[in-house]
Amino acid sequence: MDVLEGIERELMLIARHHVMGKRHGDGMERSAYLLLTRLEVEGPMSIGQLAEAFRLDTSTVNRQVAALLRAGDAERIADPNGGLARKLRITAGGAERLAAERSIHCHGLERVLASWDEGERRELFDVLTRFNRSVEGVEGREWPRNELAAPEHTGHGARG
Repeated sequence: MDVLEGIERELMLIARHHVMGKRHGDGMERSAYLLLTRLEVEGPMSIGQLAEAFRLDTSTVNRQVAALLRAGDAERIADPNGGLARKLRITAGGAERLAAERSIHCHGLERVLASWDEGERRELFDVLTRFNRSVEGVEGREWPRNELAAPEHTGHGARG
């Protein structure tokens, strides 16, 4: 097996593992988690902006947004910049549920990485960030990150 096949296999395995928070039906839907995370970092967005950000059809995003609205995790607001399109904003309750879900994910990661020292954890973080930024560069769209989640240079030869 060549290295690219090995990387492909490992990424496939990461995608199938549920140790980082998948529970027996009571967890947040993946689409809700992704949408709320985007709204948390970027602020209010229209359905069209979300569809563009996720490269999804607007009808798909509309269905996902409808679920967020029904759950009270998001609300529609007038465009803060005066535009015609209404925007979607995370609610206080949605932010609380997102934080709780993220905590569950991090607890799962803590279990998996319990035997890793801080340097190894940082190295994994740096490599994953570099990988994701490379994907974003190829796709021509950057995922917004807060200041804490974006190392610029780690000293290991990996640039963010």
